[in-house]
Amino acid sequence: MATKIEILGTGCPKCKQLEANAREAVAKSGIEAIVEKVTDIDEIMEMGVMMTPALVIDGEVRSVGKVLTVDQIAAQFQGGK
Repeated sequence: MATKIEILGTGCPKCKQLEANAREAVAKSGIEAIVEKVTDIDEIMEMGVMMTPALVIDGEVRSVGKVLTVDQIAAQFQGGK
């Protein structure tokens, strides 16, 4: 089953950078994943996120308010936090 990665943000430069880093981490890790961008503020707030950008992996919020590096995101796929 593919890993579901969601980037929460309204389209600011940091949100776009996090999305780019997530896509690169997926390619680098060779995992099967779906990367989605969530821009609806109500949907973001329903996930309990009050600051963007945020990274969600398989429904679990892993990072809020910062742009993780490609390596930091790749480490998340191995269950790191």
